[in-house]
Amino acid sequence: MEKFIKAALCATVLATTVSPVMAEDFPFEDQIEGRQGYFQMVKFNMGVLGAMAKGERDYDAKLAQAIADNLKNAALMDNALMWPKGSDMDAEGLSGKTKAKAAIWQEGSDIGEKHENWVAAVNTMAENAGQGVDALRGAIGPLGKSCKACHKEYKAK
Repeated sequence: MEKFIKAALCATVLATTVSPVMAEDFPFEDQIEGRQGYFQMVKFNMGVLGAMAKGERDYDAKLAQAIADNLKNAALMDNALMWPKGSDMDAEGLSGKTKAKAAIWQEGSDIGEKHENWVAAVNTMAENAGQGVDALRGAIGPLGKSCKACHKEYKAK
């Protein structure tokens, strides 16, 4: 399982690491697909940690730490290439293909701050996930809140 997780993370990083020159040739659909894949991986990992925290899955310190490390590695990834201006749900031809609101790219957007809060919460999770179920439970709330803060403002329902 651990090898699979590492291989999946490596594949995600490789699949989303593209030179800026190549990125200009990609249609927004490819970039949107890349970021959706990224968030699907984050969601999967968060789901396992959440299930452990809720007691819906047995706590496994080694697995919890591996998953928290996956999230930490994902948080370190420079995925700006997947977020070109104009790739929002209101852009021509993108209706129904993304839930990203145009507000992400507007003047005064605090998306960067929200991302930094998520990174900090991920780092806290990585420091605590393998230290026992109570430590995991203490870190999962702030991590979930950091996700919701961004989704509430910048993702359509």
